[in-house]
Amino acid sequence: MRKITIYQILCRVFGNGNSNNKPNGSIYENGCGKMNGICNKALKEIKNMGITHIWFTGLIAHASKTDYSNYGIPPSHHNTVKGVAGSPYAIRDYYDINPDLAESIPDRMKEFENLVERVHKMGLKIIIDFVPNHVAREYRSINKPAHISDLGANDDIGKSFHPNNNFYYIVDQALSGPIEWGDYNEKPAKATGNDKFTSSPNYYDWYETVKINYGVDYVNNFSEHFNPIPDTWKKMKDILSFWASKGVDGFRCDMAEMVPIQFWEYSIKFIKRKYPHIQFIAEIYNPGSLSKYVSIANFDFIYDKVSLYDTLRAVTCGNDSATAITRCWQRTGDVGNNLLHFMENHDEQRIASSFFADSAEKGRPSMIVSACFDTCPVMIYSGQELGERGMESEGFSGCDGRTSIFDYWSVDTLQRWYNNGKFNYTLLTKEEKELRNFYSLLLKICTTEKSISRGKFFDLMYVNPYSSEFNPHKYYAFFRSFGKELILIVVNFDDKSSMVSIFIPEHAFDYLAIKRGGKRKAIELISGLEEEIILLPDATLTTKVPANNGIILKIL
Repeated sequence: MRKITIYQILCRVFGNGNSNNKPNGSIYENGCGKMNGICNKALKEIKNMGITHIWFTGLIAHASKTDYSNYGIPPSHHNTVKGVAGSPYAIRDYYDINPDLAESIPDRMKEFENLVERVHKMGLKIIIDFVPNHVAREYRSINKPAHISDLGANDDIGKSFHPNNNFYYIVDQALSGPIEWGDYNEKPAKATGNDKFTSSPNYYDWYETVKINYGVDYVNNFSEHFNPIPDTWKKMKDILSFWASKGVDGFRCDMAEMVPIQFWEYSIKFIKRKYPHIQFIAEIYNPGSLSKYVSIANFDFIYDKVSLYDTLRAVTCGNDSATAITRCWQRTGDVGNNLLHFMENHDEQRIASSFFADSAEKGRPSMIVSACFDTCPVMIYSGQELGERGMESEGFSGCDGRTSIFDYWSVDTLQRWYNNGKFNYTLLTKEEKELRNFYSLLLKICTTEKSISRGKFFDLMYVNPYSSEFNPHKYYAFFRSFGKELILIVVNFDDKSSMVSIFIPEHAFDYLAIKRGGKRKAIELISGLEEEIILLPDATLTTKVPANNGIILKIL
């Protein structure tokens, strides 16, 4: 099985050639990327970087201040939208495509279908978001199938909870402060998306969204009402079926833990009966939930944020020892191959930002570990491979080291790489070209080398305590093997290059079925350089590891 590599694209940013970048600017001032801009040439460039799947963020229609009334899509009330463009996770119509992304707004669904066709013809897979926990405050579907009633249309708003209500209500209370709602009226108020069961959400709440009811009575001891099947379950299953029928290959399921696991078991089984190829990725932040979301809920992959990502970030920033990486695989148990590794996504700060490492180069060792640690998927966020810093104040989110999901904006590094669809790289700096080449090599290595995509893992840290030739706080070393193939991976989180001596125990030879011998030829897969090593049981192997980088040494 080929290792999955995912490239996340924030659709409104990718391919946006407008460099005006006015803070809080409109779509007419700052522009917006289009689905048609993700052309065959763009897809080929992405595929050639070693990518197998593209996750398109922001495709589904969401709350926005932009007025498309001429097409039957009025703007959302300005007090219910974060930013000008609005959050892609405040869905206003589960059955529609974001009109911002279409060149011909009446043909936006056809443009999406054409995008799916282009992606598939390029030999790539397409992932889209499924946001099940919350929707925009003014949710109203204009494109739903005729036989399906809208969310909330049949709710009993006189009850705070009813098993067949789609929303939760704060009965007899209107939506109120501390948020300034102005002339926006909502009575009874609906519960807010981050489980805020009050009529007065605050600025730090997901106040632009409302919580969806899956049959859990949060007010009365979290009692569960799943028999008969709640109306919400059926509606959400229909939404998944709709997009599955459009040819998508996977769903990244937003805040999956905030929805009952029983719903996932019900809906994923239903979808996979008809579309067995479709994969489900869960955004989950509780390590204790990993196993049940694989075994019970049937998710294919789960975010590895609070384990490997948080650990690698701490090591990269000098706040933890590289020995902490060992604890990550020890904790994951039998779900290691079901995790999704990453060092950037739309929620996390850019590696090169001043809030993280302040340098894209310092992210190399972490990225090598993320990509080569296991057979599970690895993801990068568009712009990461170019060292995008995310240090601009676009509007709603301010300067926070992220590329804003709330504002119309263009990203300088991506804009120069995209180069109006030319991709001739002349506008990239030497450092940006080198970084992109590193990411491309790494992703190709982890998909083509069987030792990494399919093989065994052996951590070498337990036999390599601190010495003058091995600093376990700055170095991390492990083997990957498949059949007779063997790869040694060593990363260096230090600012200095070093000759590193790694002790190889007898047990590694037995577990990995390593051929015993003395001198062996080896090729370092990132640099392409060949060297001669000594590989013996209970002896040391010495090699040079560059600063803020690593080696992937294939032993021949």
